Amino acid sequence: MTVKTTLFFDLDGTLIDSSIGITRSIAYALERLNHPVPDADALRGWIGPALRTSFQPLLGDEAKIEQAVAFYLERYSREGWTEHHVYDGVAQMLDAVHAAGHRLAVVTAKNENNARKILAHLPFGDRFEDVIGSTQDGRLTHKVDLIEEAMRRLQLDAAQCLMIGDRRMDIEGAAQHGMRNIGVLWGFGSEDELREAGAHRLAAAPSQLPVLLAA
Repeated sequence: MTVKTTLFFDLDGTLIDSSIGITRSIAYALERLNHPVPDADALRGWIGPALRTSFQPLLGDEAKIEQAVAFYLERYSREGWTEHHVYDGVAQMLDAVHAAGHRLAVVTAKNENNARKILAHLPFGDRFEDVIGSTQDGRLTHKVDLIEEAMRRLQLDAAQCLMIGDRRMDIEGAAQHGMRNIGVLWGFGSEDELREAGAHRLAAAPSQLPVLLAA
């Protein structure tokens, strides 16, 4: 029997539109620090990178950055994690790739506990063998390190895996491990961003992923 590829799915912007919960929690953190809140378009650009990476240019001071992360997680863990919706076609796509024999895991820069809560409440959450997310202490936060952690936990090497995500961090993180990747165009990153990051292939809709994987 042919061994199927293990698929690493990003979460925000790939499986779910989590923009409301994330941007409201960022705004909450900055308000608690009496710092001006960027406009909505700017905040959408924060979805994908590690939180500390996004807070750094605004706050600079490491202690303030850690305070901001704590405030963000305070709100997100309380209510922000519920403020999302699943993209149309994602459930059917996951059914198809799971039925085709692929192993599935979520690899996200989101705090792992919150990511697990979200997946546990989604109808397709049981499709995923594991959920790998960032640690609150910042030890695991960047996508390249999260991908490495996913391979370690699942006892895989890069040749056995493929990363699927909507932002350059997904593509660049995979590339640093020599891993294949697919960029998705329904999330928070643009086609130009994904192409410039070196995306091997692009999917315009969830229904295209099973076709690309079978090719």
